[in-house]
Amino acid sequence: MVKRECNSATGASTHAEHGERVAAMFGRIAGWYDFLNHALSGCQDIYWRYRLAKAARPNPGETVLDLAAGTMDVSVELLRQYPECRVAALDFALPMLETGRDRKLKNGREEKIYPVQADGRSLPLPDACMGAATIAFGIRNILPREDAYKEFYRVLKPGARLCILEFGTGSKRVWKGLYNFYLDTLLPFIGDRISGDPGAYRYLAETIKTFPDERALAQEMVDAGFERVYHVPMMSGIVYLHVGEKPHASDQD
Repeated sequence: MVKRECNSATGASTHAEHGERVAAMFGRIAGWYDFLNHALSGCQDIYWRYRLAKAARPNPGETVLDLAAGTMDVSVELLRQYPECRVAALDFALPMLETGRDRKLKNGREEKIYPVQADGRSLPLPDACMGAATIAFGIRNILPREDAYKEFYRVLKPGARLCILEFGTGSKRVWKGLYNFYLDTLLPFIGDRISGDPGAYRYLAETIKTFPDERALAQEMVDAGFERVYHVPMMSGIVYLHVGEKPHASDQD
């Protein structure tokens, strides 16, 4: 029993340290983050985020959780598609939120998008308060992911959707290996030269290569209690949109 408790404490400490390292890394590249997202994806990330927001489907007047909001590109797109809603933009890296706030929360957006620094494993939100939730390229940065799924499930209203935008596993050969070469070589090289951070885009490439495939991620959502789970590939499976719903109260009886 003592050994299990020690192992659990050690794991929690390791996960906390991982989260702090990732937050610090994103904080260092916050100023270049939007430019590199567009440049390294050929601006496809704009379309991916559009699809993510479109899948959320909150009811008018509800609040949507945008976790790992970063510089709030998804938050802005959610507000554009659902102007009657509000967006809780939460991220562990405060410099990312500050960069997004200074650049994007203008022309009335600041009245409907609320940036808050928060840990995705322990959200500062009451139960069943969100009409939808999104997370773009952030679920792989949260360890353990199960804690994030539990929090999503807790804060969503019954029937609300969780929408995850994430890279597919980089362990599969895509475009006859061209994408894998890009992931292993070009992405870290270009990202390092522009951002000035020698580790940030190497970390990105490594997390993509070791990330579970789309079926495994879908199963994680099912195991967390979500239903009607499905995924949609984009760019030959380089990116996937995952969608699941929190069951209605009658379905949980």
